[in-house]
Amino acid sequence: MDNLDIEALVWIGIGFAGQALFMMRFVIQWWSSEKAKRVVIPVAFWYFSLAGSLVLVVYAIHRKDPVFIFGQALPLVIYLRNLHLHYKSKGRSAAS
Repeated sequence: MDNLDIEALVWIGIGFAGQALFMMRFVIQWWSSEKAKRVVIPVAFWYFSLAGSLVLVVYAIHRKDPVFIFGQALPLVIYLRNLHLHYKSKGRSAAS
């Protein structure tokens, strides 16, 4: 196996890792909802969304795929904002 094959395999592994992180957000959301017996979106959902998207953006940039880059990069702002809102609201309730 030459270096080109190894590099290609590493990037495929990075792509699959990003997809796995992104998929885990749904597993965590489902599991949390089952435990609570109602629909729940735990904070871990947003962390897995953020991590999965970041890895997938890196992979998409490597692939030079503008559609994929746009599709994963734009939601990063939403994930960061949701995390910000989560911790901002926790600070308010702790101060009350």
